[in-house]
Order: sequence, then structure tokens, then C-alpha cells
Amino acid sequence: MGYLGQDTDSWAEHDAHLLIRTTTAQLPLFIDQGSDDPFLQGQLLPEHLVNAAKDANYPFTYRLQEGYDHSYYFIASFMEEHIRHHAKQLMD
Repeated sequence: MGYLGQDTDSWAEHDAHLLIRTTTAQLPLFIDQGSDDPFLQGQLLPEHLVNAAKDANYPFTYRLQEGYDHSYYFIASFMEEHIRHHAKQLMD
């Protein structure tokens, strides 16, 4: 609520798992998620995005990284792969 206010209907304009169902874009998603992230259950809920991408036949890669949390170390561990992914999308 802190970011988007109390009007829950307006949240849909920013909710990736809802937006992916209606977009015409097809830029492949690349998601790494730490299995020990304290925000995984209750806030992040990546299964919503994964299911929406599957339902919409949207190209995506989702990797649950065992033993990682939501820390800088997690981000630093996989950042290079994500930069390469985005660079490839820009070049294609």
C-alpha cells in the first residue's frame, strides 16, 4: 500500500502477472529468485507470474536459486547473466 496507495483497483496497472496476460510485447523474461528470500511467500509470489506467462505463451525463464535470499550477494551472483540476456535482446 505504501507505494501504490489504497485504491487496490489501480494496482492492476502495475502488476506484472496481470499485464503479461494482455501485452502484445514478446521480450523474453529472465527471472532468478532465491529460495530463501523472506519475501517469497506473501509478497513476491513468483508463481503468479510464472502461471500467467505459461497461460499467455509468453517467453520466459524462471530459475529458483537454492539457498539464496534477497541480498546483494544474490544479485551480484547472477547479474552478469542478466546483463548478457538484456544485451542479447537489444542486439536481436
